Amino acid sequence: MSVRRVDASGGPWEDAFGYARAVRVGDQVHVSGCTAVVDGAVTHPGDAGAQALVALDAALAALTRLGGTDADVVRTRMYVTDRAHCEAVGRAHGSRLGAVRPAATMVVVAGLLDPAMLVEVELDAVVTTPQEQS
Repeated sequence: MSVRRVDASGGPWEDAFGYARAVRVGDQVHVSGCTAVVDGAVTHPGDAGAQALVALDAALAALTRLGGTDADVVRTRMYVTDRAHCEAVGRAHGSRLGAVRPAATMVVVAGLLDPAMLVEVELDAVVTTPQEQS
């Protein structure tokens, strides 16, 4: 039987919307969409590349808290609010995960929860280290 562990970031929407930042079951970790919100405010307004770095760092931190590393990432999804931001977001992705080369999808969307958010990132990982029992 696999143990289910959840990670909470403490963000304002997790309790209100009923989800966790990340969930690990067995060797799989699924990280919910991460944005550039830090301490309740969107950071780097107007800079999609910088926002992508903050979002990726948040997603990777959640993965780490559940026992994984960036080397365990197998899939990412990037939601970008303007086609013009795709290059910067892609480069940010490459700077954090280029050595890992996960399967990746980038989609242009109509918008995110806050109009100042320019990108949201999700990731999935298969973790090779054993899960701690809790």
